[in-house]
Amino acid sequence: MDDNTLNKGDSKLGSNGKIMTTTNSTPNLILVSTPIGNMGDISLRAIEACRDADRILCEDTRVSRKLLKKYNIETKLSSYHEHNAQKIRPKIIRDLETGAQIVLISDAGTPLISDPGYQLVRACIDNEIQVSSVPGPTALITALAVSGLPPDTFYFGGFLPSKKASRQKVFSEKVDLKTTLIFYESPNRLIGCLEDAIFCLGNRDAAVARELTKLHEDIRRGALTDLLEFYKKSGQPKGELVLMIGPPSRKVNTDMEALEALLRKLLKNNSLRDTVKIATDSLGIPRSTVYARALIVRDAT
Repeated sequence: MDDNTLNKGDSKLGSNGKIMTTTNSTPNLILVSTPIGNMGDISLRAIEACRDADRILCEDTRVSRKLLKKYNIETKLSSYHEHNAQKIRPKIIRDLETGAQIVLISDAGTPLISDPGYQLVRACIDNEIQVSSVPGPTALITALAVSGLPPDTFYFGGFLPSKKASRQKVFSEKVDLKTTLIFYESPNRLIGCLEDAIFCLGNRDAAVARELTKLHEDIRRGALTDLLEFYKKSGQPKGELVLMIGPPSRKVNTDMEALEALLRKLLKNNSLRDTVKIATDSLGIPRSTVYARALIVRDAT
């Protein structure tokens, strides 16, 4: 058996130096995954866990109540979201310590993935409260599976910033990652997001997954420039989106290495503006890509 493998009942050293133990006992806090669109995707274990719990914590009671009603789950429902989490978390911990069994769900998908559940799980671990998970759907994995992009390694960045400068900073920091990039994005920001991705990362293979598992599910695949052109013509899409951007091609990697070497040389004796113009003319790489890389090279020197 691998030394890193834990059986139930084994112990492991936690980050705070305490021994954290996995046991066969019934967990107090259960993280339950819920459907990301199609209500039929809920698991039998998820239904059972919700029915057996003393209470269910959710982001929006209006959303979660529809799911519970469909499966005749009458467990008490309470809201737990970023605006009240800090205030009510101590009371939740006290209830768990006295033996309550509480389920945590999100509006859709797996709890803690772009939702406020992390601090509650961390508090449970710090207070030696058992935490378990009922696995199920999550939008990022569902989208990646149908994207046609390399799935062996990927980076998940959650929701992108709403402001252009902050979004470009995120993309620029990921320019050297040779893996598929996955982000959640709002429909009204998609066109600007695609423009920023092209500006910072260059033209890569990409995919946009919309309304996953729902009636109007839509997967668009193509180069970033093709996707940008499509959404500019078709108008702002509706529904929740997952944006996936493939790793740079081998040719792009070679081009970027040559570009960086040239930029470092040019920036020693030229302004940023002149450097970008010379490099663009010399290598035939889009000016937006050259400019974004020049900023990175300049700031690193």
